[in-house]
Amino acid sequence: MLLLVLSDLHLGKGKFLKNGQLNILEDFLEDERFKEFCEYFSSGRYYLADVHLVLNGDILNLIQIDLEGVFHHIIDDEHTTKVIELIHKGHKQFFQALKKFLSVPNKKITYIIGNHDAGMAFPLAQKAMRKYIGEEIRFSFDVNIDGVHIEHGHRFEVINTVPEKKYFRDGPKGKPILNLPWGSLFCIEVLPIIKKLRPYIDKVRPMNSYIKWLLLHDFFFFIKMTWNILRYFFQTRTEDYLKLNSNFKTSIKVLKQITIYPIYENKAKSILKQKPHLHTVVMGHTHVQEWRRFPEGKYYFNTGTWNPIPSMDAGLHESATKLCYCMIDVHSKSQTVRSASLNMWQGSWRPFISDISL
Repeated sequence: MLLLVLSDLHLGKGKFLKNGQLNILEDFLEDERFKEFCEYFSSGRYYLADVHLVLNGDILNLIQIDLEGVFHHIIDDEHTTKVIELIHKGHKQFFQALKKFLSVPNKKITYIIGNHDAGMAFPLAQKAMRKYIGEEIRFSFDVNIDGVHIEHGHRFEVINTVPEKKYFRDGPKGKPILNLPWGSLFCIEVLPIIKKLRPYIDKVRPMNSYIKWLLLHDFFFFIKMTWNILRYFFQTRTEDYLKLNSNFKTSIKVLKQITIYPIYENKAKSILKQKPHLHTVVMGHTHVQEWRRFPEGKYYFNTGTWNPIPSMDAGLHESATKLCYCMIDVHSKSQTVRSASLNMWQGSWRPFISDISL
């Protein structure tokens, strides 16, 4: 079986708004290349091959879509379904590509739920996706396929996750709503305001270098951003629908993680140690593609993102878009890896180049 894993596409309402204005909250501009990607792995020598496409979280940016100009932090199944409809209108080519891929023999799609698309846990939201893509698409928070463990990765951060038992809470009239973590609330309430001034603010890597740069070269914006973050942090400690946990320990963890970007190598090691039958861990969330080889033929991959990433690295001082995905050829009976690679999609004229091949 051929496993294809990609993550963090962050589809919004489309490149342009109804009035023709550029949508600064839209991160995904690669519908055409994604279509080529799906067509390539479902035609030619792959037409009859077993190909399993795993959309590993944050595919739809459900928490940063406004309804009639209003961003909502009280999110139920009806709200999520309306947002999916808006995303579909802005990215019809993307949804059509998935539908066509799934219609080809021996093709599967699994949708892993991340932090930006937490609303996909609602059955009504899943029904909406199946309407656009096909009934065969499956939804999960993680998946193990022939010794490969795949999850988005946000559960390792208190800023971006909540305990499984508290995933939903009672909303107005007792209807279930998402119990959003602090990071999601920040993306809904504060980030759109900041992005109006600096549209790239949430994309720059490494973030700690960018914070230092702001302090030296964009001081007034740094003060304004810091004030907005701290004000909202204390606001979320008290307001009923905005608070995650008001205890001191959790608050300190949130403050620590606001500007620290995660590295998941040790998390992958831990998963492999806890589950000896696994040989590979694939995650996303960090927006940074990376791979590690561990002893005994075990591996970790992070699939990065298909969004533009402005870099503060002196050697990469540019806005780079790397259409990165993980490709793993697994022998299903023996559950061993024939080959694995972290690839960058180039387009149908030159399908891909491998960042690393195993």
